[in-house]
Amino acid sequence: MSGPTTSSQRVRSAQRPSARRQKRETREEKSVRANAAAARLAQLYPEVECPLIHRNTFELLIAVILSAQCTDAAVNKATPALFRRFPDPISLSWASTVEIEPLIRTLGLYRAKAKSLQRCAQQLVEEFNGEVPATMEQLTRLAGVGRKTANVILGHAFDIPGIAVDTHCKRLSRRLGLTRQLDPTKIEQDLSRILPASEWTGFSHRLIIHGRQVCFARKPACEKCALGELCPSNTVRNGKK
Repeated sequence: MSGPTTSSQRVRSAQRPSARRQKRETREEKSVRANAAAARLAQLYPEVECPLIHRNTFELLIAVILSAQCTDAAVNKATPALFRRFPDPISLSWASTVEIEPLIRTLGLYRAKAKSLQRCAQQLVEEFNGEVPATMEQLTRLAGVGRKTANVILGHAFDIPGIAVDTHCKRLSRRLGLTRQLDPTKIEQDLSRILPASEWTGFSHRLIIHGRQVCFARKPACEKCALGELCPSNTVRNGKK
């Protein structure tokens, strides 16, 4: 029977690499896994359509601004009346926040969003001749528009590749081990390095869908996840169910 472990033995043990510790992935290996995940998600969700109901790019822009911290379903209930009252940038730019607020009152942060809509419409009229711009730099100058919103507009309205990092995309890309970042812009940069531009819009959109339907925030449904073999966080594969 061996004697008690000495302090020097404990130090050596702590310094000794664990046999179970996995080698850190190279960017090439991570890229292969990311592209495999993209392919599986494309099989699961072949159609990449924006769930926000809109008839033109202006309506899409307004709907995406309203969708911050709010469900798409709630936005889709509010926007028909809003667009009937203010069908274009000019009419919305003339509106007061007092007129806008009642139409979006059911949405979170409606007062702040009313101000953003009013100012955004004014910018469209004053700076872009009433047209929604088609570059990241111009879009992010608009009130209420960050990189996520801009990437949604670029991808769905102009067919320009972009990675829209919302809360679902952030959670899943971290669980999949494709990034360690917490900042959405840095996550966007990490994903863009390991995926071809042709996958950017579809991959981020499908991650959002998968996050809503399978990879839930509190209790992911790993037992029915098609990405299980590619996911280092999979609880079934890791015996943590």
